[in-house]
Amino acid sequence: MIELIVLDVDGTMTDGKIYYSNELEEFKAFNVKDGLMIKSWNMMGKKTAIITGKSSKIVQKRAQELDIQIVRQGIKDKKQELDGILEELGFGYNQVAFIGDDMNDYTLLQRVSLSFCPFDANERIQDIVKYRLHKKGGEGCVAEMIEMIIKRDKLEGQFLQLWI
Repeated sequence: MIELIVLDVDGTMTDGKIYYSNELEEFKAFNVKDGLMIKSWNMMGKKTAIITGKSSKIVQKRAQELDIQIVRQGIKDKKQELDGILEELGFGYNQVAFIGDDMNDYTLLQRVSLSFCPFDANERIQDIVKYRLHKKGGEGCVAEMIEMIIKRDKLEGQFLQLWI
């Protein structure tokens, strides 16, 4: 059973575009459907982690909004970082699902129990994941992934109890 979902950010939680204003402020857009499902996952007593290669105050803010407790930014070796997180939590790779979209996610996608990528992920990533999602990055692919895990692990009743 999956206990921890690990999320890349750019290209999965967002469409991968980074916008800058004339004042060099950075902008990213997040999908509210992804947010609702991430928050629901956490409300079910499950864990969520963000491991991303870039550092951004925007990501920290989004993680706070969604009650994501584990946020690691500016990470070069995502597998090594997840090793530490799993040791902290007492989980194994067989309890982890990860969504990534590009080559810096390659090693981690090969290692986890369930691997996912958005529809518009790098072609090499599409070749190695267990599930290529129907939605693109930033367009609800994280919500799609969580729905699949809920069905796979037979958690529909627990999920629906959050809303009835």
